[in-house]
Amino acid sequence: MKALIVEDDLTSRLMLQEYLKLYGTVQMAVDGNEAVEAVRQALQADQPYDVIFLDIMLPGMDGHQALKHIRALEKEAGVWPSYAVKVVITTTLLNDSQSASAAYGSLCDACLAKPVDKTRLLAKLREMLIIK
Repeated sequence: MKALIVEDDLTSRLMLQEYLKLYGTVQMAVDGNEAVEAVRQALQADQPYDVIFLDIMLPGMDGHQALKHIRALEKEAGVWPSYAVKVVITTTLLNDSQSASAAYGSLCDACLAKPVDKTRLLAKLREMLIIK
């Protein structure tokens, strides 16, 4: 599994990294711009991510905007939707139904409330067939 964590909060980044490191390569970005650039580079190298954990509220380009750019990059690269990176939105606002609906409307695959629970995280990855 190749994962990208996009999170501006250091504690949240480190926690997700700790949960994921046993399952593969984990890279990090602190804002939407870094995330888009990381995805661009991964696609150009023909080494795309399997999953991206994307915070909604980021400085500069927010998670919704970053996700739109990521999906556009995949389209430009000829990635079929069934092979697109799985995107898990992470947010403290998950109880806000408008935020969750907007996230799904922006082509994400799942949402997890922060602080992210390890058991739920791993169950979601299994459900999406990213890990066994």
